[in-house]
Amino acid sequence: MISEQVRADARRIWDYHQMHHEPRPCSVAIGLGSHDLGVATTTANLYLAGLAPLIVFTGANSPTTRERMPRGEAVHYKEHAIELGVPESAIIVEPKATNTGENIRFSRAALDEAGAMVESILLVTKPYEERRAYATARQLWPEVDVICASSPMTYEEYVDSIGDEPLVIDMLVGALQRLMIYPKQGFMVEQAVPSEVAESFERLRHDGFTSRLVAA
Repeated sequence: MISEQVRADARRIWDYHQMHHEPRPCSVAIGLGSHDLGVATTTANLYLAGLAPLIVFTGANSPTTRERMPRGEAVHYKEHAIELGVPESAIIVEPKATNTGENIRFSRAALDEAGAMVESILLVTKPYEERRAYATARQLWPEVDVICASSPMTYEEYVDSIGDEPLVIDMLVGALQRLMIYPKQGFMVEQAVPSEVAESFERLRHDGFTSRLVAA
């Protein structure tokens, strides 16, 4: 059973992970690969709304996507976007990235190879990965403006879509831990973590939501 305290802590971290940016026209939309086809849907919708003339889908496979997306995350994202009405000519596939840093670096290289002039990026992620993606992009590609976007969902809606609330909480806790430790390793820029968010993190970690933590 998930207690009300655990749920309140999870919601607080969920809200913190989102950047609450207002989407605006950018040079390119970059959809970061994952198990969640909602990222491809949101990226396609932004393109179809005229907010980016070009899309990069980036991602190889992980243990959680190997069976669901055997041709690779970026390829499945591309196929889904085409089904939604995005022309194939507007999509670049980057099929090798296996983490957020590689998503950014390899997408940048693919855009350079395509001769694209990039001043700003719409960075599309899972809702709880916005801040991590933003901090990583600011570290690795500081000269571009970064606008984050994700499927507009509440915590409860996302839990319903996954069907496993403890797993969602584990993912929220893991993403927050990376925001706290990765800047010291040079992977992303520092993000201020409000004290109440840090306290929620510690309570959830103490309660055993630790499966997505990495060795610090």
